[in-house]
Amino acid sequence: MNNDCLFCKIVRGEIPSSTLYEDDEVLVFLDIYPIARGHALFIPKKHIIDICELNGEKKDFMMKLPKIVKKLKEVTGATGINILQSNGEDAGQVIFHIHFHLIPRYPHDGVIKFPRKIEFDEELAKDLMNKFAE
Repeated sequence: MNNDCLFCKIVRGEIPSSTLYEDDEVLVFLDIYPIARGHALFIPKKHIIDICELNGEKKDFMMKLPKIVKKLKEVTGATGINILQSNGEDAGQVIFHIHFHLIPRYPHDGVIKFPRKIEFDEELAKDLMNKFAE
């Protein structure tokens, strides 16, 4: 655990949370700045900065995500759930402890609007495919 990490402090019980689920590996609690009714955060108890650090045993906590999503959808009556996860400051990550926003969705809620799509670039696609093949 990291002494300065907000989520590690929540895991240690130094900061209160509205906990929905907890076990030896994960903690699920309501977001204090929700964008929808039932908006929760799914975090590992181990301090892991972002998804790039997931390897070996560090990724085992992820196996619990489907069960939590299903339960959250059931208890909120949501008809869908967005799962959002950001990696790095430029992607909007504010707390550098991996976390997944579980955002229940309801008909016509208007919560998340994806921006208009950009035009597909064939040359960029070829370049990226070649780089991935290396």
